[in-house]
Amino acid sequence: MKTLYLDCGMGAAGDMLTAALLELLPDPEGYVKKLNDLGIPDVTFTSEKSVKCGIMGTHMKVTVAGVEEDEEMFDHDHEHDHEHHHDHDHGHDHEHDHEHDHDHDHDHGHDHDHEHNHDHDHAHHHHHSSMADIRHIVEEHIHLPGNVVEDVMHVYGLIADAESTVHGVPVTEIHFHEVGTMDAIADIAAVCLLMREIAPEQVVVSPVHVGCGKVRCAHGILPVPAPATAHILRGIPIYGGRVEGELCTPTGAALLRHFATRFGDMPVMRVGATGYGMGKKDFPVANCVRAMLGETEDDTDSVLELSCNVDDMTGEEVGFAMEKLFAGGAREVYTVPVGMKKSRPGLLLRVICSMEDREKMIRLIYRYTTTIGVRETVMKRYILEREMDHVHTTCGDVRVKTSTGYGVKRRKYEYEDLARIAREQGISLEEAREIVRAQDPDAE
Repeated sequence: MKTLYLDCGMGAAGDMLTAALLELLPDPEGYVKKLNDLGIPDVTFTSEKSVKCGIMGTHMKVTVAGVEEDEEMFDHDHEHDHEHHHDHDHGHDHEHDHEHDHDHDHDHGHDHDHEHNHDHDHAHHHHHSSMADIRHIVEEHIHLPGNVVEDVMHVYGLIADAESTVHGVPVTEIHFHEVGTMDAIADIAAVCLLMREIAPEQVVVSPVHVGCGKVRCAHGILPVPAPATAHILRGIPIYGGRVEGELCTPTGAALLRHFATRFGDMPVMRVGATGYGMGKKDFPVANCVRAMLGETEDDTDSVLELSCNVDDMTGEEVGFAMEKLFAGGAREVYTVPVGMKKSRPGLLLRVICSMEDREKMIRLIYRYTTTIGVRETVMKRYILEREMDHVHTTCGDVRVKTSTGYGVKRRKYEYEDLARIAREQGISLEEAREIVRAQDPDAE
């Protein structure tokens, strides 16, 4: 399976993701020209080689009307709480018609240093854009395929929803700063287009390093991750570490959330290409997003086995608990008779579930059993590829599951469909199976 793994050990931002994905392509420079040909108003993409901790990678520079946005806007660490306008240096919350002076000490950053030693005064009076304006720009002024347009708007929707929740205003009242809007559209459109170009069958993203400490904005001191970023990353594994500053931006978070198939450790894969998307700031750790493109085996996946012992539940209670666990999404639930303390007979309850359902299953086990402890084992499964089809018979459609792999092929009619025919015809399951087999053109 064609798999893209994104290592976000130093967070993520739109320009870093763009640069990392760009390095996976056979002709990165040619693709930069394609990005410039999109026609994003006043935007120019430039890829630059960058070295972090001895590692060579790419930094993606985006200018709006000839000005790189970090020269035009707040440092990302200082823009939160109504003032995130761009993703270069990890910030993309949005100003609600505020004017702001750039009199801040810019002592940390991520994609750009933002040392604002400008000779001109920044009391900006830019126009602002609503979500409707964003859609108009994306649909009418940029040359993007339809599916990429929808990707871009979904990512923007995640950001707007986060801003709406954080600031307590309707999404329709969220406004994006004009300069920051074009810069963010460039980042988001570039990543969405590159993801379609690379076309991975699955995207696995590492737990996301969000940084630690506080960030200062015009409205006060905020914790890392910033409120909008924290909202977008809810339910996703994140950690703080010891690197001070904001490492993951709202735009970076929204792009990861939109494209990730799952979050977790790097899968076993044969890597064919590796890309490094560099930030501008220097840290003791290489400041980059690493993208790895390769092949994973289709026939393995990871599952959890959750188990517990009980000796004080009736058979009816155990059966009810199993029913609730299956209804909650467990892949398998079964019991094994065991001998327990004080020579008591008991049951070992085992639940097989996906990694994502861990918390849900543990809660269900505690709710519907009397156990006071649950054990966990991570397991690998070797599975056959499965396809579901239908066989048209005089007794109605019958579902048939075909499983292939490891040199075998198996076809099995669904029990419930065979049982229905058996009940309706007053015959045995085997007789119902023979009726279906006789009318199945693919039966062996």
